[in-house]
Amino acid sequence: MAMWNPWRGCHKYSEGCKFCYIHKGDHKRGVDTNNILKTDKFTTPIEKNKKDEYKIKSGQVVYLCFSSDLLLADADAWRTDCWQMIKERFDLHFIFLTKRIERFIDCIPDDWGTGYENVTVGCTIENQNMADFRLSIFSKLPIKHKNVICQPLIEQVSIEKYLDDVELVVVGGESDFNARPLNYDWVLSLRQQCINTDTHFEFRQCGTHFIKDGKTYTINVRQLCSQAKKADINY
Repeated sequence: MAMWNPWRGCHKYSEGCKFCYIHKGDHKRGVDTNNILKTDKFTTPIEKNKKDEYKIKSGQVVYLCFSSDLLLADADAWRTDCWQMIKERFDLHFIFLTKRIERFIDCIPDDWGTGYENVTVGCTIENQNMADFRLSIFSKLPIKHKNVICQPLIEQVSIEKYLDDVELVVVGGESDFNARPLNYDWVLSLRQQCINTDTHFEFRQCGTHFIKDGKTYTINVRQLCSQAKKADINY
């Protein structure tokens, strides 16, 4: 696994961004997250060592733009170069998430066709309103590998009708002292929707405030993922 953040910074875009960990971390450091900057890691996928070998070894998964959004309008001038590097490194698999799926067609390269085989796109949703808006677009897009990321999930959602060509649904709660609670019933509902459509399902993390069997629990941020794993409900 490798990380590639060609730029940093983002703008809050919808309800799911309310307690964004990037904004919180930047605020503590006195950094303005709304200032979008190209990073010194821009060429990471194609950088080589003294032996003229790629530093990122073949076959790895590369998590792209996880401190921003690849489809951010502020980065339009830089994205073409990113696609060129992704195309050059056909031996790597790139994954990126976006809340801006409505910009996708305007942001892909001319030779995208039905999609690059080495790219997975994760469409992020947090409530039913965003599920219906974003997934109705996402379901019609030419993408080889599609994931749906329900994180942070802030209400029960019905997405079964959008899962025909989705490979994986990821569910997670919100991480913040003031976080909106995650109800385990919502998680189980999404799991059943995935079973109905034979779609892979992953419960990635609990919420700081987690409701199960009518009781609310407050969970330490360092235990959110481990507690979700203990549920053992991935499909």
